Amino acid sequence: MSTRSQAVPTVQIDNERVIVTEWRFAAGAETGWHTHGHDYVVVPTTNGVLTLETDEGVRDVTIVLGTSYTRQVGVKHNVINNTANEIVFVEVELR
Repeated sequence: MSTRSQAVPTVQIDNERVIVTEWRFAAGAETGWHTHGHDYVVVPTTNGVLTLETDEGVRDVTIVLGTSYTRQVGVKHNVINNTANEIVFVEVELR
């Protein structure tokens, strides 16, 4: 069981087409393990390095303010902010 604090999701839009969620990661916060039920786009609103725990192992990824990326349904991971700075991104899930 993890002792990390939880990242804070704030749902901005939830309708028949999209779910838009702002994710705020304080230093040391994590999402917890989860599997994405939709294709999604991530729009970073800060720069930062996030640690991804996956079934294949652990790796760090750099996110860049305003540089979006996409992933497909079924991604399973835990996202962790192992830095001393808050990291924020907006996730847009496509229904």
